[in-house]
Amino acid sequence: MRDVKDHVQHQFGDVAANYRTSKVHAGGKDLDLMVKSAILTPESVVLDAGCGAGHASLAFAGHVGRVIACDFTPAMLDQVEKLTHEYGVLNVKTQLADVDSLPFPANSFDLVITRYSAHHWLHPERALAEFRRLLKPNGKLLISDIMASENYAQDTFLQTIELLRDPSHVRDYRLSEWRAMLSGAGFASEVLLTFDLTLHFSTWTKRMATPPQNAEMIKSLFNGAPADIKRGFGLPLKIRNDDFDFTIPGGVIRGAAAPD
Repeated sequence: MRDVKDHVQHQFGDVAANYRTSKVHAGGKDLDLMVKSAILTPESVVLDAGCGAGHASLAFAGHVGRVIACDFTPAMLDQVEKLTHEYGVLNVKTQLADVDSLPFPANSFDLVITRYSAHHWLHPERALAEFRRLLKPNGKLLISDIMASENYAQDTFLQTIELLRDPSHVRDYRLSEWRAMLSGAGFASEVLLTFDLTLHFSTWTKRMATPPQNAEMIKSLFNGAPADIKRGFGLPLKIRNDDFDFTIPGGVIRGAAAPD
């Protein structure tokens, strides 16, 4: 298990700066909805779990008293510090920690958020149990991530291209899987949004420093995919170079901590 986590740290340590400048991570309708759907006050304390370069932390910082930006990779936390310094944000603090075991006392947070991180977690059930422990009564959890299709063929195709692009990928979970895990961890859940995230192939692969041979394998899979897969991913009929867009599915889920 530790080998996999070490690989995540190594993979993202090398490309952390790419995520601070990523337009995909800096904004989007999912991030806007996360902020709008949360009940926030100037006293609210927010945990951004698996914060990456800190874009979600930054989006919430102006609405709350304090944000704790937590990540497993030190290089990502360095990017959070740079981002908050760049924007003059003073109420975001960083914490190096694993979502499996978070170093905070129970009932510490009004809101836990996580965005584009959970597909790297080895044990999402453990993370959800930690979030449940950390939330105050009536606390909320917001998850935005890539969500695999309930169609098994589409699911398999998505996991394959994700793994070829990024060997630290674990799984893009389906909405049904998330809701079952949330229920098991003591959350009532609702799907707030499903969306198609548009990605530009060359930017997507360069951001993760995908080896050229893996990028070629992904393009080969795209070209050889059945018509329904191509439609599902918004792919062009024929791919000849890296200058094309495609889509992958995403979703936002809100969890409410059920009373003990």
